Amino acid sequence: MHQRNFDLIAFDWDGTLFDSTQIIVRCIQAAVKDVGGVVPTDKAAGYVIGLGLMEALAHAAPDVPREKYPLLGERYRHHYDSYRDELSLFDGTLGLLAGLKTRGYKLAVATGKSRRGLDEALRHVELKGVFDSSRTADETAGKPDPRMLNELMDEFKLSASRVLMIGDTTHDLQMALNAGCPSVGVSYGAHEPDAFDILRPLHVAHSVQDLHDWLLGNA
Repeated sequence: MHQRNFDLIAFDWDGTLFDSTQIIVRCIQAAVKDVGGVVPTDKAAGYVIGLGLMEALAHAAPDVPREKYPLLGERYRHHYDSYRDELSLFDGTLGLLAGLKTRGYKLAVATGKSRRGLDEALRHVELKGVFDSSRTADETAGKPDPRMLNELMDEFKLSASRVLMIGDTTHDLQMALNAGCPSVGVSYGAHEPDAFDILRPLHVAHSVQDLHDWLLGNA
């Protein structure tokens, strides 16, 4: 019988399981342009992926006055909705999740998306019910605050060492570090993996297959 090193595997969503980072960058840029702000570069827009929506937009568009934040959020959601049919899981994700479930792991999502946004995404890719739990930025605290992981630990009555966080941004890995949980980074999402080293992930996966193989031998 497989001896598990972890009991719960928590995944970030955008850029980790869901191939959405480039579209999110475009939507942030379009929303900022719509409200008359200075359009952020691809790098600046990509950096905020993983944060809660309003925190991300405020960081990406510091020149936009606060009174325009509601409109900024509205325009972001408008553009994101227009791309919805182009969004999909990374190749191999369904097999990865199915394999982990078969091996007895609890699975969760810890994301900067809103509850509404995550639920819509799960329905879109027919993953409703695959995850044992989830946390979103609007119902708890945004990354890198550890509250998402702390709540998951409390829910499943697990110590930090038994929870593995997997994400594509420094926000994800910093959250894991703040919670005392081990982490794995993926290099195919929003942030360059060179920035991961200081956050001490156990591994940096360069593809979903790489992530699958590492988990098979180490999780």
